[in-house]
Amino acid sequence: MSIDSVGAGSAALEQYQLNSERTTNKDLGKNEFLNLLVAQLNNQDPLSPQSNGEFVSQLAQFSQVEGIEKMNTSMESLLSGYQSSQALQASSLVGRKVIVPTDKAVIDTSETFKASLALPVSSSNVYVNVYDSAGATLNRINLGQQEAGNVSFMWDGKDSSGNLMPPGTYRFEAQATYGDVSQGLQTSLPANVDSVSLGQNGGELTLNLAGLGSIGLSQVQVIGQ
Repeated sequence: MSIDSVGAGSAALEQYQLNSERTTNKDLGKNEFLNLLVAQLNNQDPLSPQSNGEFVSQLAQFSQVEGIEKMNTSMESLLSGYQSSQALQASSLVGRKVIVPTDKAVIDTSETFKASLALPVSSSNVYVNVYDSAGATLNRINLGQQEAGNVSFMWDGKDSSGNLMPPGTYRFEAQATYGDVSQGLQTSLPANVDSVSLGQNGGELTLNLAGLGSIGLSQVQVIGQ
């Protein structure tokens, strides 16, 4: 290789290094890769040119770099669309009622409260204890014999003496009797959505429920009106 060719090749590499220092992105982009490849071809020794195998290998690398860049652009576009969809979904949930697995609910006792429990095996005696926010027992909802599955129950907002309780937060403890043993059951209660938090980096939406705290959207069983 001649001195002139070596000098030209070095100048091209120095120019590329200077250009690289001016950019905040340290990765080799497709344009830089192509400029470097052209400079290499222009300054190769005519008496000892680059082999076809090396040239094809470098072209394959260029194609791979370009493909990765296009894939990154597509992924950014997809993520942006997903985040927009999340925001739209979030805005539609605020103010609505959802059914979630919990044992507490904020209740307007002027209306009949409706909820359900999950009964894994049929039982001869199913009941639900109602507690106030201080933990005092107010009433018991007797459901009697029930088949396995989702069992609905209602509370009229009154204690065992027939007194109407004030609006507030109440806890429900569902039990099923099997012989001489009682087993706790999962209850599903309604809750109002106060606000929604968007997931970070495309993560799950979080619903902020009135008086109950936060819960992931995937845990919601039913979305009401």
